[in-house]
Amino acid sequence: MARPPRPSGNLPAEATSFVGRRHELADVRRKLTEARLVSLVGPGGVGKTRLAIRMAADLGRGFPDGAWLVELAEVRDPARVGDAVLTTLDLRDQAATEPLARLLSYLRDKKLLLVVDNCEHLVEAAARLVTEVLKAAPGVRVMVTSREPLSAPGEHVVPVPPLELPVPHTALARLRQNEAVALFVERAAAGSGAFELTAANQAAVVDLCRRLDGLPLAIELAAVRTRVLTAGQILDRLTDRFGLLVGGGRAALPRHQTLRTTIDWSHDLLAAGEQRLLRRLCVFAGRFTLEDIEYVCDSADALDLLSSLVDKSLVTKEDAGDLACYRLHETMREYAVLKLRAAGEQEAVERRFADYYRTRCQRSTAEARFQLVEWLDWMNLEIDNVRSVLRRSLDQEDFSGGTALAVSLGWYWMTRATNEGIRWLDELIASGGGDAQGHFMRGFLAVLQSDPVTAGTALEKAVAAAREPSLLSQSLALASMAANMAGDRASAKRLLGEARAACDDLPATLMSLQAQSLNGLFDGDLDSVRSASSQGVRISREIGDLYSLDMMLFNHGSAMLMAGDLGESKPLFTEALRIAQRIDDRVAQYCLLDALGCHAAGSGEARLAARLLGAAETVRTGAGADILPFLLPLVTRAEQSAAAELGPSRFESEFESGKHLSRAAAIRLALGESPQVPASASADVAPLGKREAEVARLVADGLSNKQIGARLFISEHTVDSHVRHILNKLGFKSRTQIAAWMASSERPKTTPGS
Repeated sequence: MARPPRPSGNLPAEATSFVGRRHELADVRRKLTEARLVSLVGPGGVGKTRLAIRMAADLGRGFPDGAWLVELAEVRDPARVGDAVLTTLDLRDQAATEPLARLLSYLRDKKLLLVVDNCEHLVEAAARLVTEVLKAAPGVRVMVTSREPLSAPGEHVVPVPPLELPVPHTALARLRQNEAVALFVERAAAGSGAFELTAANQAAVVDLCRRLDGLPLAIELAAVRTRVLTAGQILDRLTDRFGLLVGGGRAALPRHQTLRTTIDWSHDLLAAGEQRLLRRLCVFAGRFTLEDIEYVCDSADALDLLSSLVDKSLVTKEDAGDLACYRLHETMREYAVLKLRAAGEQEAVERRFADYYRTRCQRSTAEARFQLVEWLDWMNLEIDNVRSVLRRSLDQEDFSGGTALAVSLGWYWMTRATNEGIRWLDELIASGGGDAQGHFMRGFLAVLQSDPVTAGTALEKAVAAAREPSLLSQSLALASMAANMAGDRASAKRLLGEARAACDDLPATLMSLQAQSLNGLFDGDLDSVRSASSQGVRISREIGDLYSLDMMLFNHGSAMLMAGDLGESKPLFTEALRIAQRIDDRVAQYCLLDALGCHAAGSGEARLAARLLGAAETVRTGAGADILPFLLPLVTRAEQSAAAELGPSRFESEFESGKHLSRAAAIRLALGESPQVPASASADVAPLGKREAEVARLVADGLSNKQIGARLFISEHTVDSHVRHILNKLGFKSRTQIAAWMASSERPKTTPGS
């Protein structure tokens, strides 16, 4: 049976045309046939990243497991280089396995190309990781971009020079074939809409490209100015600037000075407000939104200023779903840092940046569990900025503030990056930031990783320090789970009793019910599991707590499965799997794929069982998780049953087919959906985008703009903008019309005879 096509990787689409580099492309292609590690080395702004992406796109078809771009520009901590590769490969950091070990295990039998971009500030860490990968995974090849070589074993270095310079007095037809000139003309035409290379301007264009040393970034910054200046005017202004640096002579500047001078010139053409915004943007460690800019950069007219910076190629725009976000090119970020320092604003803007993210994260903590999908979407976008604030807390010895911030990210650590959360908490607590909340979250993450020893120690400290009844109760309930994992049934029972006596608010009640359910699954007390999980399902559904609902449905379904009640267990598992897919919790997904595989085996669907069990193994490995102890005997029996029905050879074939399914395909298979990708939830509300559809639904529910902003973690101003766009798109004049249209669009469709 042919394998389904594998994903081709994550290479970004090229937003602008790729110009030139024929010799470098041929050189890199040749080197990658001879060596497994090729480093593209050159100064900032010379075009290393574009060259690497183009080369990877050309070669990607030769790698069955795809070509993958690992971006390190926004990674500041050497310890996170491995995490960045895991994230790129869509692997998770949820279980106790060390990230490097999980990465090497995953790559061992893969045939793929890794493009590790912007390594210069992490050379040693990148070299160590690449060396380990190449030793462990013979089918992997690595292409690196850096301002200096990695000096790793087996490295082949390809210098990336500036573009070929034009020769003066060259015929016009031949000049158009020159790489530097072609880039200038292409970008000028894109920017101005009407630029052409002619006999009248060719001398100015040639001199410009030569003056700019063929550096692509410098050429692009100059070309965009053809909207308001001729090529000759741009040349005159740049020549004056260069002349000041070399005393009016014709001596050549070093290439790094050429780029700096070009950026200086482009910066000096900006209005004062644009200059101010550009330098302040450097505090963002990752992507940022208009809303972020408005507060952090203290800019009331941020939209107009930002639009101008994007138009001038000083800021890059990209889309995250339906939300526009922005970033600075690394060279531009370095320049902006210097300008921020020179303006004497660095400390004030960095403090405002840190305050903004601390406030947003901590204010959203209480509501995040009830709006988990939206909160996780927001955190996925902002996590690099939040990491920067965590590092600042450690550097400035604000350990209690850092711990509070780390605790507020609990849902992100639980569903996305458990090991990373543990590293931050361990460092903060060891530095003196240990409080009841910090110890509680550390214990929670240890329970998720089935580490009862660490969990018990952390939760004992949380219990001792807790002053709030709900936190005390939740800490005791978690300690009960840890004790049960360690085999101490008596302590588990005692701690659960103390938890119930301490508090009975909703969070405490749900934690106690989870402890009762999990302890019952470990002990085989199915009546206790059914009683607790059914209550948990009801409560979590009523309050909109998806994380708890997912767990409670799984607990209840597991009890039914273990009792042999297949009919009752399947709808519980399928609902839980849909939730796990929505919140993208990979550990929950593997558990539910395994559970539905066991259900299929018990229902006589051996082929389906084999595929789901194979798919579950792949998802579990990707999350670095170990199979849950109470699931292990069920999975073993399911494998034996399916193998007996299919025969060992066919079972192995179907199991392998399941292992090679994408997660999305595996989930569709488990849910009984067609192999085609299902229509999106917003299909019925075209022509609205995803975010607009969400806003429209909440308008239809009667929420105000302020309430919608709180629900979706966006500003009231942003909601107002979305509402206006919805009204314009639909040709409406009132929110009442939106509500009526939504009711009509989302009404269940009927078919003839229904």
